[in-house]
Amino acid sequence: MGFFSGRATFLRFKVNGPRVHNFDEEHLERLKSRAAGQSRLASADGIESGWAAGDHILDTDFDLAKNIINDTLHFDLRIDTDKLPSDLMKAYYATELRALAANNPSGIPSARQKREAKESARDRLENEAKDGRYRKRKCIPVLWDGRSNEVLFGATSLTNIERFAMLFQQTFGGNLEATTAGSRAYYLAELYQRTRNVEDAAPSAFLPDISGPDVAWIADEASRDFLGNEFLLWLWYYTELEGDTIQLADNSDVTVMLARTLTLECPRGMTGYETISHEGPTRLPEVKRAAQSGKLPRKVGLTIVRHGEQYEFTLHAETLAVGAAKFPNMPEDITAERAKLETRADQLRALIETLDLLYDAFGRSRHSNDWSKTLPSMQKWLARDERRAA
Repeated sequence: MGFFSGRATFLRFKVNGPRVHNFDEEHLERLKSRAAGQSRLASADGIESGWAAGDHILDTDFDLAKNIINDTLHFDLRIDTDKLPSDLMKAYYATELRALAANNPSGIPSARQKREAKESARDRLENEAKDGRYRKRKCIPVLWDGRSNEVLFGATSLTNIERFAMLFQQTFGGNLEATTAGSRAYYLAELYQRTRNVEDAAPSAFLPDISGPDVAWIADEASRDFLGNEFLLWLWYYTELEGDTIQLADNSDVTVMLARTLTLECPRGMTGYETISHEGPTRLPEVKRAAQSGKLPRKVGLTIVRHGEQYEFTLHAETLAVGAAKFPNMPEDITAERAKLETRADQLRALIETLDLLYDAFGRSRHSNDWSKTLPSMQKWLARDERRAA
């Protein structure tokens, strides 16, 4: 069941609408009204979408015990795509064309016959497709947390976001707002009265002779999503120079280690990107040289420990998307299946809370007078001996 077993991957969305105090039968009825295969939302591209109940790809039996767990509503977005096989289309076309041109004195098919063969082949495939034999189905898990009024969408790709947001609004009436590095920075700025600092923020010149004012992959300059790239670079700098333990705003500590993978890309869009897989990627000299050439981190593997609980995952810079999160082992005294599901919901919340506090720790430095000291220190860190040797 999606978020309640194995590793978890998700993008985060804030629900703009009244907070849900309790999920109940009404929410299940709304899901049933737009269940996959029944009341489907069809788009111009021929792709149909609807809700599934989570047990398997054809499951549309929504149930209180199954879909409502610890103040969360859990279900799937199912996407159905009819994709006609190109190899079969080619075979049908060849067969039709040979039959049409059989009586031609020259043996060469005419342009009209080619058009007719193509139309006949497509009609034949489309008739076959009516029974669903060429339909591909996939499910993406969704979790709506009633406590935070936040929705987790079980993917890091933005491919199906528009389709998902539209169906969610039609089903429940609330608009979804993506939680990105920029939007999260604005939210925290409102809490701590530093909104002006976020509004005035521009990409930092970590390498004054190389860094430019623009970041190639940020389409909207007002989004401030480049702060996600700076956040990952700051984590790298902090754990290498200051230590692996960071104090958070709630007076707890989090231990952070960059591990397994690191992807860097040139913000000018000139020298491409590179992905390094290693148990400690930031320890490799070639990774440091990539950063010294101006590349910024776009995705990193993290291991974090807070309150004695360890999480492993990859973090995407601009979207703050979490990939393949591994959760702490279930306590031995929790044996009942329902209790395990409720504990997993709490673990998900704990991971998100820790990430938010960690991002806030960066923001407290980035959007304050402290940055005038931190930035020069990061510049010196990047300009150390490795750069001169390179």
